[in-house]
Amino acid sequence: MARILIIEDSPANMKLAVLLLKSAGHSPLQAEDARKGIAMAQAEQPDLILMDMQLPDMDGMEATGVIKANPETAHIPIVALTASAMKGDRERILAAGCDGYIEKPIDFKTFLAEINTICDKQK
Repeated sequence: MARILIIEDSPANMKLAVLLLKSAGHSPLQAEDARKGIAMAQAEQPDLILMDMQLPDMDGMEATGVIKANPETAHIPIVALTASAMKGDRERILAAGCDGYIEKPIDFKTFLAEINTICDKQK
């Protein structure tokens, strides 16, 4: 299956995402802040990145911009993981360069369906 980098600062959300990805046969990589995530994206070249939008050191939209601006990582699809579900948030996040959008709290069926859809597009 896919190697998926999770950039998430909440230990509970990280644990849940790792558990769900492993249960579906994926190989999760973990970064607890944007800077580590950006470095891991470049070093590891994952198949997909799950990006929390509210990170302590740099927000997820800014981190997405950094990853998409780098020719070495621009091709990696990024799915936003966010509790921001206000009107217009989805559009703003997708306009910032994210390839998908998953709302928190994570619903495991929707979560895995979105992951599988994006991974299938990469093949």
